[in-house]
Amino acid sequence: MFKKDLSIDFLGVHFENPFLLASSPVCNCYEMCKKSFDIGWGGVAFKTISPFIADEVSPRFDTLQKENLNFVGFKNMEQIAEHPLEENLEDLRRLKKDYPNKVVIVSIMGRDEKEWEYIASLAEQTGADMLEMNLSCPQMTNSEMGSDVGQNTELIKKYCRAVKRGSKLPVLAKMTPNITRMDIPAKAAIDAGADGIAAINTIKSVTNLDLERFVGLPIINGKSSVSGYSGKAIKPIALRFINEMKSNKDLRNVEISGIGGIENWEDCAEFILMGCKTLQVTTSIMQYGYRIVEDFISGLSYYMDKLGVNKLDEIVGLAVKNMVPAEDLDRSYIVYPKCDYSSCIGCGRCYISCYDGGHQAIIWDEEKRKMYINCLLYTSPSPRDSCASRMPSSACKKKKKKK
Repeated sequence: MFKKDLSIDFLGVHFENPFLLASSPVCNCYEMCKKSFDIGWGGVAFKTISPFIADEVSPRFDTLQKENLNFVGFKNMEQIAEHPLEENLEDLRRLKKDYPNKVVIVSIMGRDEKEWEYIASLAEQTGADMLEMNLSCPQMTNSEMGSDVGQNTELIKKYCRAVKRGSKLPVLAKMTPNITRMDIPAKAAIDAGADGIAAINTIKSVTNLDLERFVGLPIINGKSSVSGYSGKAIKPIALRFINEMKSNKDLRNVEISGIGGIENWEDCAEFILMGCKTLQVTTSIMQYGYRIVEDFISGLSYYMDKLGVNKLDEIVGLAVKNMVPAEDLDRSYIVYPKCDYSSCIGCGRCYISCYDGGHQAIIWDEEKRKMYINCLLYTSPSPRDSCASRMPSSACKKKKKKK
């Protein structure tokens, strides 16, 4: 496996690579974290610990599928760690003892200031490297915990201060996406002492309904509930929120751990280019296993080699300056479509999509089953990737629109 130096310093802690297990079912005990470390993950955000013991439902998972894909989205009704607090603390102690060079982040949650301060102190005593405040779990059964807290800036400030009283470790505040603007609660957390931001947590959702029993999925004794949605489908939402924070002058220099729909090395690169220094993963591990980190390491190494960079820090945030408000885009810039007619199979799907959902820019020859194009929508529905593309940037022309 090709490797470059993927090490990075995040909130003053050195990571051998930026890839972490996100606080979730994939890092629920010592054995799971041990296996991930042996395979090559740089760290874990251990599943949220608390004096509160979750009483889970069964079943608690559902998936959103599309065509021949396994799934594009995943619904999870699971809450926080179901093991007793002392068992979790012992697992954390063992992890740091057995893997002193790996990074152990403890995700914590409390119901009031006293519990936040208390659990922060206990977590630090395990030898952990960092704390992550879970302010964002969308399916907690207690309204004083989870995403309800993450939408309330006063509670965020109160609990961040409590955690900083309880521990001297670096603190990440994990943001909820179930909100219009993330920069507001993120700034509240930083102002109250949090050192960095983790984003995003899962999105409140109803993925599917049973059409015979008239109830959402999964079904728990005839009923269902809104809960968190993750997977590839949420990546654009995660990147949007991260861009929002990086575009805020008060948060521009705040370090971010990116989460949301990361499945391959290209996803990793996108989050890093958007300004994230570490990356957290859950759903793709549930699909493919811990070994996906090998693709992350090798792919990102080749990408860095192609760019001619030797340190990961050199590419962090390179895309931020190129994300601008919509009103600042050049409206005179036009990209012309290009079609490889030798690869066209004459299916006509592009014509249907263009006429019924676009700008009627394709002329269709019914006899020859051939298209003549003046639009870019056709690059999306085509069953043959090779027959539909945009013109390379070097071949694009700028054309001033007629007034």
